[in-house]
Amino acid sequence: MSARVMTEQTFLVLTALAEEPLHGYAIVQAVDALSEGRMKLRVGTLYGVLDRLVADGFAERDREEVHQGRLRRYYRLTDSGVRALSAEVARLSANVRAASLVLRTRGAL
Repeated sequence: MSARVMTEQTFLVLTALAEEPLHGYAIVQAVDALSEGRMKLRVGTLYGVLDRLVADGFAERDREEVHQGRLRRYYRLTDSGVRALSAEVARLSANVRAASLVLRTRGAL
């Protein structure tokens, strides 16, 4: 993923998976909570993100369970996913520091 810019959706899905393996609906709920309601993931979008994360080696299927007659597929972060998330946190933090410095210089912060 280093060749691509990490989208906010990808960042939040990785962050949601950093705590523990989650199934799709739990990921949607976690992203909603992490973003304080700013990001509403649709199911199609979520599984597109998960497919890319799995293809890139940043997430993998953890297990499957049947709950109330429906299959729940759980995903977990890989070590590569942890490194990618850590790198993105560092990149975003550097951007925030740079923007904060400029805004403080202008008296806007």
